[in-house]
Amino acid sequence: MKPVGVDLSAQQLGKACQRWPGADGMELHQADALTYLAGNFTVFDAVYGVFGASWFTGPVLLSPVVRAGLKPGGVFAFPQRPPVEGCYGCSASYIPRGPDEDPAVVKRWDYEPDAWAPILKEHGYVDVSASMIAPPSGSRLTGALLVRAVRGSQEPGSEQP
Repeated sequence: MKPVGVDLSAQQLGKACQRWPGADGMELHQADALTYLAGNFTVFDAVYGVFGASWFTGPVLLSPVVRAGLKPGGVFAFPQRPPVEGCYGCSASYIPRGPDEDPAVVKRWDYEPDAWAPILKEHGYVDVSASMIAPPSGSRLTGALLVRAVRGSQEPGSEQP
């Protein structure tokens, strides 16, 4: 099994090289994750998103593309920041840039933990779990929502009665 990293940011890919210099056979690709996965012929054991494509790409678009790249029984897992109460589905996120630039405005998808199971099951995943991980005690961090789903063997919509 070889690790593969995909990110739009060359800076993030550089950090990956620094963090895991001895990762045998690691491949890094500067690309949009959705585009990369849709055009890739590798079958993965697991796809793990780190506050990236799984947050900034609608699950209706991303879930089937990730599933197609997973072997049956493969795992799709991703963390996100906890959703802001009342702001579910597609929301705007403002990302700071340079001091003389307006923030970048991007779409992100936030859901409560129990909303993830029906979304992912609709796209052929089973054993879906989503849970909140509390921040360290005394921390100003917000914690994280961790979602995990397993690629089912049946195609979506072909469930037996």
